[in-house]
Amino acid sequence: MRNAEQIAALAEHLPPAQALSRINNFFRRQDESGLFPIRGVFNATERAIRRLRRQRAAGAEINIGLEYALALEAEISSIVNSQ
Repeated sequence: MRNAEQIAALAEHLPPAQALSRINNFFRRQDESGLFPIRGVFNATERAIRRLRRQRAAGAEINIGLEYALALEAEISSIVNSQ
């Protein structure tokens, strides 16, 4: 299982839109919450990706790359730990 730094490094050579997609896909592929959805209702990684997408749309400046990967990892942890 790769951490946020490793995932960001795999996408750092790509343009921002492609890097964002690659980072999201890496997190999705290594996600195990789909096997055990939280309370049988949702997948933590998908919820975290949607939250960050809304934050960015609302004006949050999250640079694509390491900053985004760390934010996504933190959001996933926050969702899992709060449930």
